[in-house]
Amino acid sequence: MNGTMISEHANLDRKASLGLALRRRILTMELAPGAILDEVALSEEFGLSRPPVRELMRQMAGEGYIELETNRAARVSSMSYQSLRDFFLLAPMIYITANKLAAENRTRAELDVLKQIQQSFQTAIDENDVEGRVFHNDQFHRQLGEMAHNVYLVPSLRRLQIDHARIGKIFYKHPNTPRMQEELELASQQHEEMIGAIEQRDVDAAAELARLHLELSRRNMAMYAAPEGLETPAL
Repeated sequence: MNGTMISEHANLDRKASLGLALRRRILTMELAPGAILDEVALSEEFGLSRPPVRELMRQMAGEGYIELETNRAARVSSMSYQSLRDFFLLAPMIYITANKLAAENRTRAELDVLKQIQQSFQTAIDENDVEGRVFHNDQFHRQLGEMAHNVYLVPSLRRLQIDHARIGKIFYKHPNTPRMQEELELASQQHEEMIGAIEQRDVDAAAELARLHLELSRRNMAMYAAPEGLETPAL
């Protein structure tokens, strides 16, 4: 009996490790949008049988990380022009609402977790850790969603965050520049100001900071797509 219980706990731990690894690999684009997921390889890597791997993939499909179709291998969720457009149309409403509700409903323990995540984000910036920046930024906004305490908000926020992280990896993957470093420091500063507003339960300030933070993402994406100094070819 004890051996069986130990084995079950070990399987749960390995499944949790696989879930964390897959989410991180997808968010940081180690697994590209549309990439096929090899169940056999993942089973062997994490010491699991196929059923728990498939169960985890169904769960992650429900969260928006993975696409499942009948008689086809599981794939990482795709990205397209339309998905990016949809993101920037909907994201302001969701992120602003999340910040406002977090300011109203947060607990001290949740705020402490948010501060710890922010420290990790700043460390990733200081160490030029691109994957760490993307991952901890995602965790920061995920924690804000949890602090909102709204069952209808969290699923939409989590789905937005998947593409937000991948968009972030696109424009953070090119070589670091003084301007990019300034943008990263501004993003971190905005995180700190969000923490302060939420700690003070300042709903209006928290909402405005969410708007400014999203504008920074939009501006970075535009800068990546059309860098300064890029001249239009003569016709």
